[in-house]
Amino acid sequence: MITRRRLTKDAVVDAAVAVVDAEGVGELTLSRVARALRIKPPSLYNHVDGLDALRREVALRAIADLGHRLGEAAMGRAGREALHAIAAEFRTYANAHPGLYELSARARPDDAEYAAASMRPVEPVLAILRSYDLEGEAAIHAARGLRSALHGFVSLENLGGFGLDVDVEASFTWLVEQFATSIELAAAR
Repeated sequence: MITRRRLTKDAVVDAAVAVVDAEGVGELTLSRVARALRIKPPSLYNHVDGLDALRREVALRAIADLGHRLGEAAMGRAGREALHAIAAEFRTYANAHPGLYELSARARPDDAEYAAASMRPVEPVLAILRSYDLEGEAAIHAARGLRSALHGFVSLENLGGFGLDVDVEASFTWLVEQFATSIELAAAR
């Protein structure tokens, strides 16, 4: 049993991350987190300002984790190799942590801290795009396009949406190759 003296905001968020990771976003409730910590739900209010605040904290953790992983994947790579590495890591994260990925995908433009943190997974993508000489709005369009393509793929994959008898790995590689080609064409203009 965690005593009140040892319970911290980090411990509460850790428990919430574990719930989301194991059971999904829909199972994240204050009662569920309190049960995991073996405390009464009102005790959580000493550390978080309710369920929305707890979801925000879990999302911030997920964003930081995804950003770190994408940065590591891109490290020392450029061009197509970097795009393939970052796409593979994005897919791995989304498949291994669907609840956390879901929370990381939501924008909160009215929350300055959250908006700044949300740039962490975007930064490695923008660095790759700079290697193609894409900057400014063109880079943002390309980053949004890549994110949309990857999100669509992993969402369909997680829903069991690829029923045709064609290798899914080959389809993923094809998707990234097509995106790389489109970026090269855009950069050549």
